[in-house]
Amino acid sequence: MTATATKTLEATLAPPTAHKEQRLQRTVATYRRALSESFDSGADTQTAVNDVVTGYALTSYAKDALKSYVPQLRETYNALELNDDHPVRFTNRGWRLDHSEEREHEFCWRVPQAGRGNAFWIPLRINPAQRELWDDLLDGDVTVGEFRLQEHRTNWVLHVTVEYEIAEPEEPDDPTPVGFDIGESKLLTGCACQDGAPTQPMLFDGGRARHLRKEMHTTLCRLQERDAAEWRVDERFSHYQNALTDIVEKASRQAVEYARRFENPIIVLEDLSYIREHLDYGKWMNRRLHNWAFARLSGRIDDKARDAGIPVQFVNPAYTSQTCHACGHLGSRSSQAEFRCTNDECWVTEYQADINAIVRTAS
Repeated sequence: MTATATKTLEATLAPPTAHKEQRLQRTVATYRRALSESFDSGADTQTAVNDVVTGYALTSYAKDALKSYVPQLRETYNALELNDDHPVRFTNRGWRLDHSEEREHEFCWRVPQAGRGNAFWIPLRINPAQRELWDDLLDGDVTVGEFRLQEHRTNWVLHVTVEYEIAEPEEPDDPTPVGFDIGESKLLTGCACQDGAPTQPMLFDGGRARHLRKEMHTTLCRLQERDAAEWRVDERFSHYQNALTDIVEKASRQAVEYARRFENPIIVLEDLSYIREHLDYGKWMNRRLHNWAFARLSGRIDDKARDAGIPVQFVNPAYTSQTCHACGHLGSRSSQAEFRCTNDECWVTEYQADINAIVRTAS
Protein backbone atom coordinates (compact mmCIF):
# COMPACT_ATOMS: atom_id res chain seq x y z
CA MET A 1 0.00 0.00 0.00
CA THR A 2 1.05 3.58 -0.57
CA ALA A 3 0.23 6.87 1.08
CA THR A 4 0.53 10.48 -0.03
CA ALA A 5 3.17 12.55 1.73
CA THR A 6 3.25 16.36 1.65
CA LYS A 7 6.34 18.50 2.09
CA THR A 8 7.27 22.12 1.51
CA LEU A 9 10.39 22.82 -0.51
CA GLU A 10 12.27 26.04 0.15
CA ALA A 11 14.56 28.03 -2.12
CA THR A 12 16.10 31.49 -1.97
CA LEU A 13 15.98 33.60 -5.11
CA ALA A 14 19.37 34.70 -6.40
CA PRO A 15 19.75 38.50 -6.01
CA PRO A 16 17.54 40.01 -8.74
CA THR A 17 18.50 42.90 -10.99
CA ALA A 18 17.05 46.30 -10.11
CA HIS A 19 14.37 45.90 -12.77
CA LYS A 20 13.31 42.44 -11.57
CA GLU A 21 13.35 43.65 -7.97
CA GLN A 22 10.87 46.38 -8.89
CA ARG A 23 8.59 43.86 -10.58
CA LEU A 24 8.71 41.54 -7.57
CA GLN A 25 7.90 44.44 -5.25
CA ARG A 26 5.02 45.51 -7.49
CA THR A 27 3.59 41.98 -7.53
CA VAL A 28 3.68 41.75 -3.73
CA ALA A 29 2.13 45.19 -3.24
CA THR A 30 -0.69 44.50 -5.73
CA TYR A 31 -1.43 41.09 -4.22
CA ARG A 32 -1.62 42.46 -0.70
CA ARG A 33 -3.95 45.27 -1.76
CA ALA A 34 -6.24 42.71 -3.40
CA LEU A 35 -6.09 40.49 -0.32
CA SER A 36 -6.82 43.40 2.02
CA GLU A 37 -9.76 44.68 -0.02
CA SER A 38 -11.23 41.17 -0.35
CA PHE A 39 -10.94 40.54 3.38
CA ASP A 40 -12.22 43.96 4.45
CA SER A 41 -15.20 43.64 2.11
CA GLY A 42 -16.41 40.60 4.06
CA ALA A 43 -16.19 38.33 1.02
CA ASP A 44 -16.63 34.73 2.17
CA THR A 45 -17.14 32.87 -1.12
CA GLN A 46 -14.98 32.41 -4.20
CA THR A 47 -17.50 34.34 -6.27
CA ALA A 48 -17.47 37.29 -3.86
CA VAL A 49 -13.66 37.38 -3.83
CA ASN A 50 -13.57 37.15 -7.63
CA ASP A 51 -15.77 40.26 -7.86
CA VAL A 52 -13.17 42.17 -5.83
CA VAL A 53 -9.93 40.95 -7.43
CA THR A 54 -11.01 40.98 -11.09
CA GLY A 55 -9.69 44.50 -11.69
CA TYR A 56 -6.27 43.93 -10.15
CA ALA A 57 -3.17 43.49 -12.31
CA LEU A 58 -2.48 39.95 -11.10
CA THR A 59 -2.13 36.63 -12.90
CA SER A 60 -5.06 34.24 -12.86
CA TYR A 61 -2.88 31.94 -10.72
CA ALA A 62 -2.68 34.56 -7.94
CA LYS A 63 -6.37 35.49 -8.26
CA ASP A 64 -7.44 31.84 -8.05
CA ALA A 65 -5.28 31.38 -4.96
CA LEU A 66 -6.96 34.40 -3.36
CA LYS A 67 -10.41 33.02 -4.18
CA SER A 68 -9.60 29.91 -2.14
CA TYR A 69 -7.59 31.58 0.60
CA VAL A 70 -9.81 34.48 1.68
CA PRO A 71 -12.84 32.27 2.55
CA GLN A 72 -10.46 29.97 4.48
CA LEU A 73 -9.27 32.90 6.57
CA ARG A 74 -12.80 33.34 7.84
CA GLU A 75 -14.20 29.82 7.91
CA THR A 76 -11.13 27.80 8.97
CA TYR A 77 -8.93 30.27 10.84
CA ASN A 78 -11.64 32.63 12.18
CA ALA A 79 -9.32 35.54 11.38
CA LEU A 80 -10.44 38.95 12.61
CA GLU A 81 -7.61 40.93 11.00
CA LEU A 82 -4.76 40.49 8.54
CA ASN A 83 -1.04 40.47 9.13
CA ASP A 84 0.86 42.76 6.79
CA ASP A 85 3.42 40.17 5.67
CA HIS A 86 1.28 37.67 3.77
CA PRO A 87 3.19 35.87 1.01
CA VAL A 88 1.98 35.95 -2.58
CA ARG A 89 0.19 32.66 -3.29
CA PHE A 90 -0.10 31.03 -6.70
CA THR A 91 -2.02 27.94 -7.78
CA ASN A 92 -0.08 25.06 -9.31
CA ARG A 93 -1.19 25.95 -12.85
CA GLY A 94 1.39 28.74 -12.86
CA TRP A 95 4.34 26.54 -11.91
CA ARG A 96 7.34 26.47 -14.30
CA LEU A 97 10.84 25.20 -13.52
CA ASP A 98 13.96 24.94 -15.66
CA HIS A 99 17.24 23.15 -15.04
CA SER A 100 20.74 23.14 -16.47
CA GLU A 101 23.91 21.75 -14.90
CA GLU A 102 25.92 24.33 -16.84
CA ARG A 103 24.59 27.22 -14.74
CA GLU A 104 25.95 28.34 -11.37
CA HIS A 105 22.42 27.97 -10.00
CA GLU A 106 21.07 24.91 -11.78
CA PHE A 107 17.38 25.57 -11.12
CA CYS A 108 15.48 28.57 -12.45
CA TRP A 109 11.91 29.57 -11.59
CA ARG A 110 9.57 31.38 -13.96
CA VAL A 111 7.97 34.20 -11.95
CA PRO A 112 4.30 34.63 -12.98
CA GLN A 113 3.43 38.18 -14.03
CA ALA A 114 0.24 39.83 -15.22
CA GLY A 115 0.07 40.36 -18.97
CA ARG A 116 1.11 38.14 -21.85
CA GLY A 117 4.87 37.72 -22.18
CA ASN A 118 5.73 39.55 -18.94
CA ALA A 119 6.82 36.52 -16.88
CA PHE A 120 10.54 36.29 -16.22
CA TRP A 121 13.04 33.68 -15.05
CA ILE A 122 15.17 33.91 -11.91
CA PRO A 123 17.80 31.49 -10.51
CA LEU A 124 17.11 29.59 -7.28
CA ARG A 125 19.38 28.61 -4.43
CA ILE A 126 17.79 25.37 -3.30
CA ASN A 127 18.14 23.62 0.05
CA PRO A 128 20.73 20.86 -0.66
CA ALA A 129 18.94 18.50 1.73
CA GLN A 130 15.91 18.66 -0.60
CA ARG A 131 17.83 18.12 -3.82
CA GLU A 132 16.19 14.76 -4.57
CA LEU A 133 12.70 16.23 -4.44
CA TRP A 134 13.72 19.12 -6.71
CA ASP A 135 14.98 16.55 -9.21
CA ASP A 136 11.68 14.69 -8.88
CA LEU A 137 9.88 17.94 -9.70
CA LEU A 138 11.66 18.04 -13.04
CA ASP A 139 10.92 14.36 -13.73
CA GLY A 140 7.24 14.71 -12.82
CA ASP A 141 7.52 12.19 -9.98
CA VAL A 142 5.96 14.62 -7.50
CA THR A 143 2.87 16.80 -7.79
CA VAL A 144 3.15 20.54 -7.24
CA GLY A 145 0.52 22.18 -5.08
CA GLU A 146 0.37 25.83 -4.13
CA PHE A 147 3.58 27.87 -4.20
CA ARG A 148 4.30 31.07 -2.32
CA LEU A 149 6.68 34.00 -2.70
CA GLN A 150 7.72 36.09 0.29
CA GLU A 151 10.25 38.83 0.90
CA HIS A 152 12.51 38.51 3.92
CA ARG A 153 14.86 41.15 5.20
CA THR A 154 17.54 40.87 2.53
CA ASN A 155 16.25 38.21 0.15
CA TRP A 156 13.25 36.59 -1.50
CA VAL A 157 12.12 33.09 -0.53
CA LEU A 158 10.04 30.63 -2.53
CA HIS A 159 8.05 27.86 -0.84
CA VAL A 160 6.64 25.03 -2.97
CA THR A 161 4.20 22.46 -1.59
CA VAL A 162 4.68 19.04 -3.17
CA GLU A 163 2.91 15.71 -2.84
CA TYR A 164 4.40 12.31 -3.57
CA GLU A 165 3.70 8.65 -2.97
CA ILE A 166 5.48 6.71 -0.25
CA ALA A 167 5.18 3.13 0.89
CA GLU A 168 2.63 2.89 3.68
CA PRO A 169 4.21 1.03 6.63
CA GLU A 170 2.22 -2.11 7.38
CA GLU A 171 0.94 -2.62 10.90
CA PRO A 172 2.65 -5.68 12.44
CA ASP A 173 0.68 -8.66 13.73
CA ASP A 174 1.86 -8.22 17.32
CA PRO A 175 2.52 -4.46 17.61
CA THR A 176 4.01 -2.58 20.52
CA PRO A 177 2.09 0.69 20.85
CA VAL A 178 4.37 3.64 21.56
CA GLY A 179 2.37 6.70 22.52
CA PHE A 180 3.50 10.33 22.62
CA ASP A 181 1.96 13.27 24.43
CA ILE A 182 2.82 16.82 23.36
CA GLY A 183 2.40 19.49 26.00
CA GLU A 184 3.73 22.60 27.67
CA SER A 185 5.41 21.37 30.86
CA LYS A 186 7.07 18.48 29.05
CA LEU A 187 7.28 19.24 25.36
CA LEU A 188 7.22 15.53 24.55
CA THR A 189 6.50 12.50 26.72
CA GLY A 190 6.77 9.02 25.22
CA CYS A 191 5.95 5.60 26.59
CA ALA A 192 5.72 2.10 25.16
CA CYS A 193 2.75 0.01 26.25
CA GLN A 194 3.52 -3.67 26.83
CA ASP A 195 0.87 -5.99 28.33
CA GLY A 196 -1.24 -2.93 29.11
CA ALA A 197 1.45 -1.35 31.27
CA PRO A 198 3.86 1.55 30.65
CA THR A 199 7.46 0.62 29.91
CA GLN A 200 10.64 2.74 29.98
CA PRO A 201 9.09 6.20 29.46
CA MET A 202 11.03 9.04 27.81
CA LEU A 203 10.76 12.76 28.55
CA PHE A 204 11.80 15.73 26.41
CA ASP A 205 11.68 18.86 28.54
CA GLY A 206 9.81 21.87 27.21
CA GLY A 207 11.59 24.47 29.31
CA ARG A 208 13.94 25.69 26.60
CA ALA A 209 11.16 26.11 24.04
CA ARG A 210 8.90 27.77 26.61
CA HIS A 211 11.68 30.21 27.50
CA LEU A 212 12.32 31.02 23.84
CA ARG A 213 8.65 31.74 23.15
CA LYS A 214 8.40 34.04 26.15
CA GLU A 215 11.65 35.82 25.28
CA MET A 216 10.58 36.18 21.63
CA HIS A 217 7.25 37.74 22.58
CA THR A 218 8.90 40.20 24.99
CA THR A 219 11.71 41.12 22.60
CA LEU A 220 9.47 41.71 19.59
CA CYS A 221 7.04 43.81 21.63
CA ARG A 222 9.89 46.01 22.87
CA LEU A 223 11.33 46.44 19.38
CA GLN A 224 7.93 47.48 18.02
CA GLU A 225 7.39 49.91 20.90
CA ARG A 226 10.72 51.53 20.02
CA ASP A 227 9.82 51.70 16.33
CA ALA A 228 12.85 49.56 15.48
CA ALA A 229 13.73 49.09 11.84
CA GLU A 230 11.76 46.37 10.11
CA TRP A 231 14.90 44.42 9.26
CA ARG A 232 15.80 44.32 12.95
CA VAL A 233 12.39 42.88 13.91
CA ASP A 234 12.62 40.31 11.11
CA GLU A 235 16.13 39.34 12.17
CA ARG A 236 15.11 38.62 15.78
CA PHE A 237 11.96 36.79 14.69
CA SER A 238 13.99 34.56 12.36
CA HIS A 239 16.51 33.91 15.16
CA TYR A 240 13.83 32.61 17.52
CA GLN A 241 11.98 30.65 14.86
CA ASN A 242 15.18 28.89 13.80
CA ALA A 243 15.94 28.00 17.42
CA LEU A 244 12.44 26.60 17.91
CA THR A 245 12.62 24.66 14.66
CA ASP A 246 15.84 23.07 15.90
CA ILE A 247 14.06 21.95 19.09
CA VAL A 248 11.18 20.45 17.10
CA GLU A 249 13.61 18.54 14.89
CA LYS A 250 15.56 17.18 17.86
CA ALA A 251 12.42 16.15 19.75
CA SER A 252 10.89 14.38 16.73
CA ARG A 253 14.15 12.59 15.95
CA GLN A 254 14.46 11.42 19.57
CA ALA A 255 10.86 10.19 19.50
CA VAL A 256 11.45 7.93 16.50
CA GLU A 257 14.74 6.67 17.90
CA TYR A 258 12.92 5.78 21.12
CA ALA A 259 10.17 3.91 19.25
CA ARG A 260 12.73 1.86 17.31
CA ARG A 261 14.02 0.39 20.57
CA PHE A 262 10.91 -1.79 20.81
CA GLU A 263 9.85 -4.81 18.78
CA ASN A 264 7.21 -4.13 16.11
CA PRO A 265 6.55 -0.51 17.19
CA ILE A 266 3.50 1.44 16.12
CA ILE A 267 3.45 5.12 17.06
CA VAL A 268 0.21 6.51 18.50
CA LEU A 269 -0.39 10.28 18.43
CA GLU A 270 -3.31 12.40 19.49
CA ASP A 271 -5.08 14.14 16.62
CA LEU A 272 -4.35 17.78 17.48
CA SER A 273 -5.45 19.33 14.20
CA TYR A 274 -8.34 21.00 15.99
CA ILE A 275 -6.31 22.58 18.78
CA ARG A 276 -6.23 26.24 17.66
CA GLU A 277 -9.97 26.33 17.07
CA HIS A 278 -11.03 24.77 20.38
CA LEU A 279 -8.74 26.33 22.98
CA ASP A 280 -10.44 28.89 25.20
CA TYR A 281 -8.52 29.33 28.43
CA GLY A 282 -8.38 33.09 28.49
CA LYS A 283 -6.18 35.49 26.51
CA TRP A 284 -2.91 34.89 28.42
CA MET A 285 -3.06 31.08 28.40
CA ASN A 286 -4.40 30.94 24.85
CA ARG A 287 -1.40 32.94 23.62
CA ARG A 288 0.99 30.54 25.32
CA LEU A 289 -0.74 27.41 24.03
CA HIS A 290 -1.31 28.76 20.53
CA ASN A 291 2.38 29.56 20.36
CA TRP A 292 3.27 25.92 20.90
CA ALA A 293 3.85 24.08 17.67
CA PHE A 294 1.62 21.13 18.63
CA ALA A 295 0.64 20.13 15.13
CA ARG A 296 4.11 20.95 13.82
CA LEU A 297 5.87 18.56 16.20
CA SER A 298 3.25 15.89 15.64
CA GLY A 299 3.70 16.23 11.89
CA ARG A 300 7.48 15.91 12.08
CA ILE A 301 7.17 12.75 14.18
CA ASP A 302 4.77 11.38 11.56
CA ASP A 303 7.19 12.24 8.71
CA LYS A 304 10.22 10.72 10.40
CA ALA A 305 8.31 7.60 11.48
CA ARG A 306 7.13 6.90 7.93
CA ASP A 307 10.66 7.38 6.63
CA ALA A 308 11.78 4.80 9.20
CA GLY A 309 9.01 2.36 8.20
CA ILE A 310 7.09 2.73 11.47
CA PRO A 311 3.28 2.92 11.16
CA VAL A 312 1.49 5.86 12.82
CA GLN A 313 -2.04 6.05 14.21
CA PHE A 314 -3.91 9.22 15.21
CA VAL A 315 -6.58 8.95 17.90
CA ASN A 316 -9.21 11.25 19.37
CA PRO A 317 -7.65 12.92 22.44
CA ALA A 318 -10.94 13.52 24.24
CA TYR A 319 -10.65 12.82 27.99
CA THR A 320 -7.35 10.91 27.69
CA SER A 321 -5.76 13.21 30.27
CA GLN A 322 -8.64 12.66 32.72
CA THR A 323 -9.22 8.91 32.32
CA CYS A 324 -7.37 6.27 34.32
CA HIS A 325 -5.36 3.97 32.08
CA ALA A 326 -5.87 1.02 34.43
CA CYS A 327 -9.63 1.03 35.14
CA GLY A 328 -11.09 3.50 32.64
CA HIS A 329 -12.76 5.70 35.27
CA LEU A 330 -12.68 9.48 35.03
CA GLY A 331 -10.23 10.88 37.53
CA SER A 332 -8.86 14.32 38.24
CA ARG A 333 -5.80 16.24 37.12
CA SER A 334 -5.26 18.68 39.93
CA SER A 335 -1.91 19.80 38.54
CA GLN A 336 -0.13 19.71 35.18
CA ALA A 337 1.99 16.73 36.24
CA GLU A 338 -0.29 14.67 38.51
CA PHE A 339 -3.29 12.44 37.79
CA ARG A 340 -5.50 11.01 40.55
CA CYS A 341 -7.82 8.05 40.04
CA THR A 342 -11.12 8.40 41.95
CA ASN A 343 -12.00 4.69 41.76
CA ASP A 344 -11.43 3.22 45.26
CA GLU A 345 -11.10 -0.29 43.81
CA CYS A 346 -8.32 0.66 41.37
CA TRP A 347 -4.66 0.15 42.25
CA VAL A 348 -3.82 3.55 40.74
CA THR A 349 -3.90 6.41 43.21
CA GLU A 350 -1.50 9.05 41.88
CA TYR A 351 0.24 8.78 38.52
CA GLN A 352 2.37 10.93 36.23
CA ALA A 353 -0.35 12.63 34.19
CA ASP A 354 1.31 12.59 30.77
CA ILE A 355 2.25 8.92 31.02
CA ASN A 356 -1.27 8.03 32.16
CA ALA A 357 -2.66 9.85 29.12
CA ILE A 358 -0.23 8.11 26.77
CA VAL A 359 -1.03 4.60 28.03
CA ARG A 360 -4.75 5.40 27.84
CA THR A 361 -4.28 6.63 24.27
CA ALA A 362 -2.22 3.64 23.18
CA SER A 363 -4.36 0.95 24.80
